Amino acid sequence: MLEGKNMYKIGILHVIFLVMTFIGLKNHVTILPPLLEHVKRDGWMSVILATIFMFPWLFLVLFIHNKTKQQSIMDWLNQKVGKIASAIILYIFVAFIYTLAAFSLRETTLWIANTFLPNTPNILLLLIYIVLCFLLISTNMQTIVIVNTFVLLFVVILGFYVAIANIQVKDYTYIQPFLEHGINPVLKGVVYPASSFIELFLLLFIQHHFKSKFKWYHLASMLIILAGLTIGPLLGAIVEFGPEEAAKQRYPAYEEWALVTLGRFIEHMDFLSIYQWLTGTFIRVGFLLFIASQIMNFTGQRKKIWNYMFYPFVITNLLLLLLDDSLFLQINGQSMLIFTFIFFFSFSILFAIIALLPDRKAKTTRKQQTKDLQQSEGSES
Repeated sequence: MLEGKNMYKIGILHVIFLVMTFIGLKNHVTILPPLLEHVKRDGWMSVILATIFMFPWLFLVLFIHNKTKQQSIMDWLNQKVGKIASAIILYIFVAFIYTLAAFSLRETTLWIANTFLPNTPNILLLLIYIVLCFLLISTNMQTIVIVNTFVLLFVVILGFYVAIANIQVKDYTYIQPFLEHGINPVLKGVVYPASSFIELFLLLFIQHHFKSKFKWYHLASMLIILAGLTIGPLLGAIVEFGPEEAAKQRYPAYEEWALVTLGRFIEHMDFLSIYQWLTGTFIRVGFLLFIASQIMNFTGQRKKIWNYMFYPFVITNLLLLLLDDSLFLQINGQSMLIFTFIFFFSFSILFAIIALLPDRKAKTTRKQQTKDLQQSEGSES
């Protein structure tokens, strides 16, 4: 019976693959521009410091994971704080997840419009992508994991390809001098990679799909992988273009593809980056919306997902589409990253506090036992 249940659950390795895609996209795309702009050549130091600072936080996530006994977070919150309080907490979370997914989608459509489809209406691009993402979340966790594993294989291969192909144009003297502008920019830049790493908190919302419990080294491995996924393209941009030129680029990871050549006669290999970016966004947005569907108890109910989630998400994206491109990039690369870190960190503290509270059922049982004891003592007297 236990084996039958485990057949429909996912292993830790698949969870790591999922993290590499849905958070890795943010590391490659959203994190690099503000890091290069504010920290320049020392941005890699901010990533290392963020990794060190976030390591103790992993044990807070592990504490919550153990306290919940790997049950659904939604059920756990109901037991701890009641239906009304848990509904308030969860729907605030859903609203933020919608915003997070919409920002990722808006950033991708903006890149598409600025690079290879400048004459295609943004609304059309958004609708096509939203429909594809909703087709994905209308399935189940196993389907998302299988699709992710397949697309990630080629993303990783292409990642190594661009890194190796550009060795000929890399100049590692660009990373010196160290701490050219002092330690303050490095410390201020820590929040950008940290806002990516802290999204590991989202794994708590799918923990009931795991075959086994997390260990600390599982989370540590994910953190180190994410750090590598940030430092790789970051250093690549610095040593290929120089810190000043890289800081001016809107999409440094994409610009690295523009340097790739295959032999002497084949150039313009940057079309391969299209696959990396689009599949990353597909998995990221789909996964975020899947979590939202779980919170609203719509998992596996296609009609409810399309009727109650599709239109609000379209409206959220259309509202972001109204923003001027430069304003959106400023909000996305500054305010949203900082707010994301604050939001997830605050919720991790909140969940840890809730984990320390007794279950409402246990509390009610104790009250009833005390009341019965008092009544029995009164009748005896």
